Amino acid sequence: MKKRKTALFLTAAMTLALAGCGGKAELEATTAAAAGTESAQKADGGGEFSYPMTAGDALTYWCELQGTVSPNYSNLGETPFAKTWMKETGVDIEFMHPPTGQVKEQFSLILADGNLPDMMEYTWIKDYPGGPEKAIKDGVIIPLNDVFEQYCPNITAYLKEHPEVDKMIKTDDGHYYVFPFIRGDEKLCNTIGLMLRQDWLEELNLEVPETIDEWHTVLTAFKNEKGVAAPYCPEWTREDFKDNDPFAYAFNTCRSFYLGDDGKVKFGAVEENYKKYLELMNQWYAEGLIDPDMATLKFDQVSAKMTNGSAGASIGFAGSRMGAWITAAQANDPNYMLVAAPYPTLEKGAKPEFGQMDNQYPGTASVAITTSCKDVERAARLLDYAYGEEGHMLFNFGVEGESYEMKDDYPTYTDWVMKNPDGWPVSQAMSAYIRGNYNGPFVQDMRYLEQYYTIDQQKETPDVWGDTNAKAHKMPPVTPTSEESKEYSIIMNEINTYRDEMVLKFIFGTESLDNFDTYVKNIESMGLDRALEIQNAALERYNAR
Repeated sequence: MKKRKTALFLTAAMTLALAGCGGKAELEATTAAAAGTESAQKADGGGEFSYPMTAGDALTYWCELQGTVSPNYSNLGETPFAKTWMKETGVDIEFMHPPTGQVKEQFSLILADGNLPDMMEYTWIKDYPGGPEKAIKDGVIIPLNDVFEQYCPNITAYLKEHPEVDKMIKTDDGHYYVFPFIRGDEKLCNTIGLMLRQDWLEELNLEVPETIDEWHTVLTAFKNEKGVAAPYCPEWTREDFKDNDPFAYAFNTCRSFYLGDDGKVKFGAVEENYKKYLELMNQWYAEGLIDPDMATLKFDQVSAKMTNGSAGASIGFAGSRMGAWITAAQANDPNYMLVAAPYPTLEKGAKPEFGQMDNQYPGTASVAITTSCKDVERAARLLDYAYGEEGHMLFNFGVEGESYEMKDDYPTYTDWVMKNPDGWPVSQAMSAYIRGNYNGPFVQDMRYLEQYYTIDQQKETPDVWGDTNAKAHKMPPVTPTSEESKEYSIIMNEINTYRDEMVLKFIFGTESLDNFDTYVKNIESMGLDRALEIQNAALERYNAR
């Protein structure tokens, strides 16, 4: 097999320009001890290195098997993507998957057992109790500062060119802890928004709504003129949709934490503007403009209603919602079409102050090397491959000549992907060869999305949903200390449970909004001020990184 020198990944396809570098910690001894091997000590990073690596022991890699992979493969290792990754790097990987829907439960069982896989793909910043620094101190994962310096020229070069990402994947103590999932273009950060029936708008001689009043007009027309039982049908049981509620954003607030105009952390669910949002939802619910089953709606139910004509508007992704619903519905109704709507405002022509936006490092599906790993260098070089030029192409486009071809210097997916001969949806065909259409330890390429969105209405979504000032209010991936995290979790578990219970009562009218002040006092009595103090302290440390 031909060996190739590692290419530093500085591709022009990444259009979000950033520059600079973060610091490194003096952790060589800790890293070597945690690894339990000489491999963490032997390479000085200065010698020439090329893939594939020489033969060695297989590495274990724990991760969730995505829903776009599982219909066709029982293990990620069976996919052309994984087989190519192993071939090109010279590393055999044993993939281990928790049962569907049991990621957190299985993660806890593995930690309790103590015999960890070599690499674990997890939402460390959000789902590990105490956060990534605690995971290091608990002896679960190793700090990666010296590992990056010694074995990882690709991720090191990328971080030097992108200081904001560099800041995001470190703890307050300066420890790198993962090989991150990075959205390589700002347009990839706007993934959730409102959508509604374009064909109905045209039939009713209505425009795409931009303001709350226009939304009221449209939803009322859907109910009265089209006889729709659920004019607005949100997947309410999904947390990220509730966190990014477009109609709360219209009042410049949200249900959780956000950055205020003064740069301080605020909690939206106790604000007067949130009461105004609840008043609106209560009114719409009473008028029959919101799905009466809102409290229990899940994806399958929303999908059925959006495709069978019993709902007219929803919130979701442009791919797995908008694109999937259009394709499914047009089989019976060729005129069916959805269109994206901008985040609403109160005044016509105003730019939305709030909206959905991920951080470039959203904190999801990133890979840490555990303290059980016997060959840290091998694991590190395997993972670093994805941040080099060849790895970037594999993770985003797959295998040239099979899943993509270069046309005018543009990686173009083949018909096997876009018009799969076995009838696989594009998302499943992509997931056989790439990870670009979901997540993982790599930099996501905008050129994947330009092809994944095959319908014009889908292609408009990044610009429509992204035309907000959301970046100014987005919380960065802060990390409270271990002690703070324990206290914070106790406080917020109680607050969030109470908030979610009361919000539904206010919307349904089973609790009068005259009692909103009592609701606020109850949340404050649960320790909200302390939670805000912890969040603001973490933000100060983050800004000082």
